[in-house]
This record gives sequence, structure tokens and C-alpha cells, in this order.
Amino acid sequence: MSAEMNTDLRFKRTIAAFDQANAHDPRQESDENGQTVAYEVLYASRMSRMLQAFCPQASEALQLAARSQHIERWSLPRDHYSLDRKGYLQWRSDLKLRHAARATEIMLAEGYDSAMCERVAALLKKEKMKSDEESQTLEDVICLVFLQYYFAEFTKAHDEAKLIDILQKTWRKMSDAGHEAALSLPLPDEQKALVAKALA
Repeated sequence: MSAEMNTDLRFKRTIAAFDQANAHDPRQESDENGQTVAYEVLYASRMSRMLQAFCPQASEALQLAARSQHIERWSLPRDHYSLDRKGYLQWRSDLKLRHAARATEIMLAEGYDSAMCERVAALLKKEKMKSDEESQTLEDVICLVFLQYYFAEFTKAHDEAKLIDILQKTWRKMSDAGHEAALSLPLPDEQKALVAKALA
């Protein structure tokens, strides 16, 4: 068996292991086919599909980072931190470290070397985002997944001013290519109108 084949099988095993870890998420959600799946399994799948559409040439490390972006996220609940901005930022910081550590643990078990693990961990921790093209690509994909699949929930919970603020903050995180992709998403008309107001 060739080295290339070994790498492919290792990659597939690792993706499956990420999904198996996420399958323990107690939250459930219906996917696009009406099937009930674990919330983070569905999120991870959406990340992989969006990455494939946005950056078909993505490296193996970037593909692994996208799939493990929220790995076992429920294990560190938001309400374990103060509800102010300081608590939110600490939660987000701790999540990045936890995701990176868990992805590394799984990758090592599947035979990846330390260099690849460190690269995926760096992407998950958003290191050097402005100077690292792959880190920016991952951020673009995160934002695109949010806009396509999760922004609708925010529209039910917040007024227009807050929604516009969320969209503007999301937009600032994205690259020009990300902006172009965002404007082509199949969003409902009311959400497109909000995006237009946010960008006006």
C-alpha cells in the first residue's frame, strides 16, 4: 500500500473519530434531509462542505481544522463563565485551547506526527490570522456557515440594530473572497435585506 493511500485512510479515520467524539453532544438538530443528528456533528459536516465549496484546494491540515472547529464544544458551557464581555472572551479563549488539545489527542491516536498536530492546533487557536492565509480561510468558512445556517436563529432573538451590529462584526472578520462568497449565499430575502443595511 502506498504512502499516499495510508495518508488518505488516516485522514478518513481521523474525520470519523472527530465525528464520533461529537456524536456524544446531547443536543440534537434536524439536518437538511430531516434526519436528527447530534448538533456538533451537523455543524462539523457543514464546515467541511462549506470549506470544499469555498476552497476546493484546501490542505489536509485545513480540512482537519474545519472538521474539528467545534469538537466537543458542549463540554465547556457558556454559563460556566460570567455573562459580561470579559466572561465571553475568556470562554472563547478557553474553547480554542480545548478544541486544539482534543483535536491533537485524536490526531496523535490516528498516527499523525507532531508537526501536523501543531499546524491544526495553530489554526484552531486562530494564531496569526491576519498573516496566515489558511487561518483567514478557516475564519471565512466559519462566518459563511454562521450566515447560511445559524444567523436565522439570531433574527428571532434580537432587534434589527443588534442584528446589524452582528453582521458588521462578522463582515470585519472576513476576507474579500469571503465577502464575495457571503453575498452569493442563498439567504432568505429578509436576511439579505439586513446584510444590505449592515453594509450600507
